[in-house]
Amino acid sequence: MLINAANLQSLYVGFRRNFQGAFDAAQTAYGRIATEIPSTTRQNEYGWLGNFPNMREWIGPRHVQSIKDHGYAIKNKPFEITVGVDRDDIEDDNIGIYKPMMEELGRSTAAHPDQLVFSLVKSAFETKCYDGQNFFDTDHKVLDEDGKETSVSNMTAGAGPAWYLLDTSRPLKPFIFQKRRAPEFVAKTDPKTSDRVFEQKEFIYGVDYRGNVGLGFWQMAHGSKADLSTANFDAAYDAMTTLKTDHGRPLGIKPTLLVIPPSLRTAADEVIKNAKRTDFTDNTNKDIVEVFICPWLA
Repeated sequence: MLINAANLQSLYVGFRRNFQGAFDAAQTAYGRIATEIPSTTRQNEYGWLGNFPNMREWIGPRHVQSIKDHGYAIKNKPFEITVGVDRDDIEDDNIGIYKPMMEELGRSTAAHPDQLVFSLVKSAFETKCYDGQNFFDTDHKVLDEDGKETSVSNMTAGAGPAWYLLDTSRPLKPFIFQKRRAPEFVAKTDPKTSDRVFEQKEFIYGVDYRGNVGLGFWQMAHGSKADLSTANFDAAYDAMTTLKTDHGRPLGIKPTLLVIPPSLRTAADEVIKNAKRTDFTDNTNKDIVEVFICPWLA
């Protein structure tokens, strides 16, 4: 192939088509537990996370439910992935060997939010959320019916692989994927402007985007490192469904999803999927929540 502007543009269009096809076909999981929120600035402020609005009977003037400012912000980060195409392969029309690489570029780009979100899930036992406590913690502060500060837990300690019980039914899921700029396929192929082409005869193609992940309402998640047993599942489920907002109003939380690493698949089947328990009694928890076996938690 003659290397000129027209052929390089044609090559770019073909590579971009390979990338985009794989990107669009990729199956991602982050949306199951994270809400995607657009961003138009360097960072988004989420002070409003300190308030769960509740409807009340309208008697007299409106009661303004102030947004508590906890100073929680998610700062956007830049991400990139870059590959090189050898000039000799272009001259020799040996382009077909790069099709799988460009497709993998697309798949990998689409999967990157999964990596970010589920990495955050794993580290949420040690990562602070909007109230200044670790997301999964035993000491979240809530005011009781008398206005007295009490400690509320959304964590069960243990030494085993972690599992996560989530309520994903609301507009804001327990985790946040913040998108500042969508992934863009770009190229650096002009020898006049690219030192890489001039010095190493390598044409550069890549993808970059901006965004980040963060933590939503801790009330909508329970993290456990105890054994995934019926008793421990019931305790976590009951803890979530009895949660209240400040001053004693029920939050109406109802877990919908159990997220587990592959190593807990058999345990999840026994607790959630099987019709009978090991003692042959009916499993009253059968399909009470959906089970998601997440390979990113392996």
